[in-house]
Amino acid sequence: MKTKRLTQRSMVFVLAGGRGSRLKELTDRRVKPAVPFGGKARIIDFALSNAMNSGIRKMAIATQYKAHSLIRHVQRGWNFLGAERNEFIDVLPASQRGGTESWYKGTADAVTQNIDIVDSYGVDYVVILAGDHIYKMDYEIMLRQHVESAADVTVGCLTVPRMEATAFGVMATNKEGQITSFLEKPADPPGTPEDPEKALASMGIYVFDWKFLREWLLKDAENPESSNDFGNDLIPDIVANGKAMAHRFDDSCVRAEGAPAYWKDVGTVDAFWQAHIDLTNFTPELDLWDRDWPIWTYNASVPPAKFIHDERDRRGIAISSMVSGGCIVSGTEVRNSVLFTNVHTNSYAVLDHAVVLPDVVVHRSARLRQVVIDGGVVIPEGLVVGEDPTEDAKWFRVTDRGTTLITQDMLDARAAAT
Repeated sequence: MKTKRLTQRSMVFVLAGGRGSRLKELTDRRVKPAVPFGGKARIIDFALSNAMNSGIRKMAIATQYKAHSLIRHVQRGWNFLGAERNEFIDVLPASQRGGTESWYKGTADAVTQNIDIVDSYGVDYVVILAGDHIYKMDYEIMLRQHVESAADVTVGCLTVPRMEATAFGVMATNKEGQITSFLEKPADPPGTPEDPEKALASMGIYVFDWKFLREWLLKDAENPESSNDFGNDLIPDIVANGKAMAHRFDDSCVRAEGAPAYWKDVGTVDAFWQAHIDLTNFTPELDLWDRDWPIWTYNASVPPAKFIHDERDRRGIAISSMVSGGCIVSGTEVRNSVLFTNVHTNSYAVLDHAVVLPDVVVHRSARLRQVVIDGGVVIPEGLVVGEDPTEDAKWFRVTDRGTTLITQDMLDARAAAT
């Protein structure tokens, strides 16, 4: 074992059971990590791809809320891992394992209920990940810091403006990077040792020695006052009674030279829409075209995108946009938009700053601006959204920032009422 790389001695445990209720109707039928992102991928693909590209080939995914689409995606998109090469992904639905009569009560309990499965992997280190964030990170660098510092836990941290950290768990550290206190959503976050106007916010990424974590999980499970959660219980306990180290995302973020560190929680409709619109920029901060650190996903067998008609007011064009395979842009003007797989649009329609999930049909003369359209929606002929917020709000979900979410149920209710 001593001759193996750290990543070969490690596994990732992805926590993917939360609903993601702030995404509203986008998570009515699917868990947040299964929400499509970036034209063809799913949100969870970023955590799994980071592990794959880092050299970690043993992965487990804990699921709970409406997990079918997530399980189906993993089965289809990640079946290239070969057990004969000691690489695999196990999907671990909440199934009242380990003698308990409850579902997963918290993030730590999700691991506790699967201790026997993790034991069977024969690993030395466990990397705990959230499955619902967009970022590119080399976990081997974090693992190396964890081992060299002899930490009990290493916590991945974002460096953010201090008052923006009020929505996160915040780390106070000494000059050596050891965490001295962990504060959950503090009103007055502590600054960093080198800059009092910056704070270290938890990314929900933790590295443990498995033997250490196993012992602490069993101890936590016996505590009736614990909520069995990493952020609320285990991490503060280790900070107080062990050695917890902060790992800065800037040190392991995968990015182009000179580019900022990119990490997004696309947990609201506005954040989801904005992250996609950012991808249409001339040089987006998130590089999906990097062949050295690809985002692996399920690739549907679809034909290339097609653009047809070249007449005045009826020209199939896409400007500053991402258009995925299987799309047919027929006489439609598409600007600053992201079209997922198998989107079909028809003549005289306009899509402007639109995020259109897979298998959507846009009928003639529709005009859609600053919208997120859920998968499988059929937009009726002549529908106008994004020009009259008051009218839009009668039928669709309109955010405070003016983004409109459109689902098929909303359209059906509108059709029934009119």
